[in-house]
Amino acid sequence: MSCAEKVVAQPPRLVPVDSSTTDRFDTSRFEASRKRLASLAYRLLGSAADAEDAVQDAFLHWQAADRQQIKVPEAWLTKVVTNLCLDRLRSAQSRRERTVAWLPEPLLDGDPMLGPADSFEQRESVSLAVLTLMERLSPVERAVYVLREVFSYSHAEIADILDITESASQQHLHRARRRVTAARRGGGEVDLASARRIVEEFLAAASSGRTERLVALLTDDAIAVSDGAGLTETLLRYDTAQRFAAVARAGFKPTPAKRRFAGGTPAVHYALVNGAPAILFVLGDQVVGAVTFDIANGKIATVRGIAAPTRLIRLTEAWRRHEPDTPLITQW
Repeated sequence: MSCAEKVVAQPPRLVPVDSSTTDRFDTSRFEASRKRLASLAYRLLGSAADAEDAVQDAFLHWQAADRQQIKVPEAWLTKVVTNLCLDRLRSAQSRRERTVAWLPEPLLDGDPMLGPADSFEQRESVSLAVLTLMERLSPVERAVYVLREVFSYSHAEIADILDITESASQQHLHRARRRVTAARRGGGEVDLASARRIVEEFLAAASSGRTERLVALLTDDAIAVSDGAGLTETLLRYDTAQRFAAVARAGFKPTPAKRRFAGGTPAVHYALVNGAPAILFVLGDQVVGAVTFDIANGKIATVRGIAAPTRLIRLTEAWRRHEPDTPLITQW
């Protein structure tokens, strides 16, 4: 036997895998999707805080999964986040919370959680009007509408995400579109320069107590809703122009009692919130109240007042990074 034949074949050399490097790579893959996932969760839940919780839960699922078996991470993560949101919407606790003074959590324009805004449907889907309307849809209708209209998933992909048939996905989308269209109070997108002028006129009339001018700025079916600063168990709702104007006059006219409640004398700023014109009451660097306006045909159709501190946390954080215009009212 030759010397060459006596050589014993050596097994291939094993290169140790740095698990920390693998973990960092997988974490970076998740982080690359975080903003999109948060935007999806916010549209489904109407709450930035709940959306962040859902995305963090998805990260824990991602860490625990056999990631080598996940062929398309983006699709896998979308399915996990969507179903985590649906579980939250279906929970008894969530249903109880949403029967009280619930309004969607407002976000300052530019917040990445607002997500894609290239089309009218994408921008409308994150408006407070549509987020409020979403409460009337079933959780599955809500998910199909967002996945199709905002993120352009096919019905085949949606069926896989939600474990339903393609025909069921199409039916859910048809019902959701019909309800959104029926509830739409405007005729499309609003000219923001005109909207700002209308809001400034509203503020001037309300803070000076000019009821007739207030009524002239409202549509015939205008409504106002408020969360009562989180102090009431139901939404406050005013649905006649005269009552709306009387409440606005009482609410916007500054008084010593209101300043004591706010903790000082806030400045009043114009801003865009969820794509709509808004007034923010800002004390120091803290947003203590947000009032948003839906404009239809040159008049105010809906006003929403949000002052519950827990609903203004993210808005305040964004405001602190924001370069505001000169206040409409320096000391309210």
